[in-house]
Amino acid sequence: MADAALLVVELSDSFADLWKDLASDLGVTLRLSGPDNAHGFPPELSAVVVAAGGMEREALDWLDRHEVPLGLPVFVVGADPGRRITAQIVHSGARDYFAVPEDVELLRNAVGAAVARSRQAVSRESAALAGIAAAAFERLVGGSPAFKSLLNRAARLLPHADATALLVGETGTGKELLARAIHEGGMRRVGPFVPVNCSALPSHLIESELFGHERGAFTDAHVAKPGLFEVADGGTLFLDEIGTLAPDLQSKLLRVLEDHEIRRVGGTKARRVDVRILAATNENLEDAIKRGAFRHDLYYRLGVVVLRLPPLRERGDDVVVIAETLLERLARERGLPVPPLTSDAKRALLRSAWPGNVRELRNAVERALLLSPPGELSLSELVPEQPVPPTANGPLPFPAPLDDIAGAAARATVEFCRGNRSEAARRLRISRRRLRRLLAEPDPQDA
Repeated sequence: MADAALLVVELSDSFADLWKDLASDLGVTLRLSGPDNAHGFPPELSAVVVAAGGMEREALDWLDRHEVPLGLPVFVVGADPGRRITAQIVHSGARDYFAVPEDVELLRNAVGAAVARSRQAVSRESAALAGIAAAAFERLVGGSPAFKSLLNRAARLLPHADATALLVGETGTGKELLARAIHEGGMRRVGPFVPVNCSALPSHLIESELFGHERGAFTDAHVAKPGLFEVADGGTLFLDEIGTLAPDLQSKLLRVLEDHEIRRVGGTKARRVDVRILAATNENLEDAIKRGAFRHDLYYRLGVVVLRLPPLRERGDDVVVIAETLLERLARERGLPVPPLTSDAKRALLRSAWPGNVRELRNAVERALLLSPPGELSLSELVPEQPVPPTANGPLPFPAPLDDIAGAAARATVEFCRGNRSEAARRLRISRRRLRRLLAEPDPQDA
């Protein structure tokens, strides 16, 4: 955005040489417009000058026909020094009237004051936005180069209310926390933040949940219900685990992103929604595209900006900083003294792979805080001994049918990952749905 701009509406070509000199002296961008003002009023404008030059009556008509944004000063410049025309023009909404060449210095001073006020307002707004952004990102702790690069990239989204982004990272890396920070630090912070876990909703209900339904759309639809897109209107809809969305819903989501309209299940009326979409996944969507499980056009539409959250094992000393922050916060919430993090505890934290990332670390810190004596932190509770991964001579049945071997391998991997199914699926390089089948668990989308 330019620092400041001056719009000159030329009703006459009188004083044409004046405007470039005026803009240059004040250090502003000059924008010239005809009477129809086809380009409207850009937000960086500091003032509007209507160049009448003997066409004062046309200037009065222009003021009547155009609704100038509140607080944007309009100055009319003409050739008639009479008080009557000045009174008429000011009564019609102009800030002041100047007869040139006699009043050229008065005009310069008035426009200069307007530019100065505009710059002060922009400076105050920038400072306020910086404070809001800092507060929004406050809970995202870490100083490693990878994490700082991520936050710097995410911060560039804050001034852009409609920019979509795809947050990619392993489970527990803080994708929803980052999405919430982008919302709270951005232009849509006064609107709602609505998180949706796409994998947690049964396939036969997710369309109704997202888009709403009309009364009688299906057996249990006794009343009309707005969907989450409507609930999030004016704010942000966060679609977590977007890779589990069924292909027909992917198509409908793409249409919403392009048309900004939704249609309730069983309805015929299109409803316009003003929603920013932030999506997240812990899967490799490029692989899903190759398998035909995810639409490539939706991927490119969601991934205008891709934010990759590094796993905790790649963030170096961040694990210690996060643990200390969590200790202080959780101890305060529990009414307990804050225990020191000993050198042995720090070394143990740094040695652990943390397959569940920050979520697992938080659980470990809370467990150790609750089970240790007040003011102390038990190392065995903070970082328990990790199970030894299965070997060729381990618990895998052999010889055995292939399905039995695959199922045993899946159970052993889940046990190795301390019950973290997302991490187990990642290590096995399969989807979570495939992992559930190997574990003989029911799929929640079939519920």
